[in-house]
Amino acid sequence: MRAAVTEGVESMAMLERPEPEEPGPVQIVIKPEAVGICGSDYHFFLGELSAEAGGSQFPRVQGHEIGATIAAVGPGCREDLVAGQRVAVWPLRACGKCYPCSVGRPNTCDFFELIGIHSDGGLQERLAVPAEQVYPIKADDPAVAALAEPVSIAVRAVNRANVFPGERVVVLGAGPIGQCICLVARERGAEVLVVDLQDTRLALSRDMGADTLVWTGRDEVVAFARDWAGPAGPPAAFDATGAPVAVRAMIDMVASAGRAIQVGMSADEVTFRLGSLTEKELDVLGVSCCGADEFGEAVAVVERNTPLLAPLISHRFALDQAPDAMRFAIENPTDVMKVVIGDE
Repeated sequence: MRAAVTEGVESMAMLERPEPEEPGPVQIVIKPEAVGICGSDYHFFLGELSAEAGGSQFPRVQGHEIGATIAAVGPGCREDLVAGQRVAVWPLRACGKCYPCSVGRPNTCDFFELIGIHSDGGLQERLAVPAEQVYPIKADDPAVAALAEPVSIAVRAVNRANVFPGERVVVLGAGPIGQCICLVARERGAEVLVVDLQDTRLALSRDMGADTLVWTGRDEVVAFARDWAGPAGPPAAFDATGAPVAVRAMIDMVASAGRAIQVGMSADEVTFRLGSLTEKELDVLGVSCCGADEFGEAVAVVERNTPLLAPLISHRFALDQAPDAMRFAIENPTDVMKVVIGDE
């Protein structure tokens, strides 16, 4: 079968790989139809992932945002999993033994395995996965089904922030994750302000019912956000960029007793006045992958909001074009929202 194999830093090739064997007990073989590419894929491809994030383990078939159909079902699987069914794939597998797992947070497992990072992912014609990681989804377009994974990060972020109806929250960054956070927060009944450098991206947020602001500078954005939210400032703010200047703006704008939620990945260091945390007694919350229930919640969000989510897919490539697709996505950050690879 065909597979796009990342053989080393900035090196991906289309190769022939053996077909997976018939599925074993509680195992599913899926046919990936659409695989979304995100920032962590870029970091892996460029050799930039930290050891804590999984490193860059070559050779590897990348792809953890997967919309697929079931090709074969092994014994002992749930009755709702049948051949030909469209599914989304929760890419995380936890060890069940470490400290995070022992306190009910397996999404932050110290020894987690992520499909497409630690084991081969969706950029191939067939893939065997545990049945517990496969979620039926009602989506005509497999590329929309693949959006369940980025939406799941947004579900986790909004849950961590404990957003409730009527709150006024700020999202810094209108890429795919920022847009998904906007959507999930709006579903929870929050008023949302989305900030980004590009007004074209903000148009998608406005379609979701958000207010928007073009980034002009840290001081201007902080002042606008605090005025927009009321004199105390926003009770919750999310950074979906990983850019130090945006992270600093999040800390500066959020209200006393508020929540600052870091979602964007970066290897950068951020400088801010330490007193900002103690004087305002902020909750600073990081976001990793989601849990099983949250992935199920994300599937439901996708099913309810397909017309709002489909426009996030900006470019489509066939599987044989995967190496070109990866390079295109990395080299054209202002033009790309979500690149999807696959043969429907």
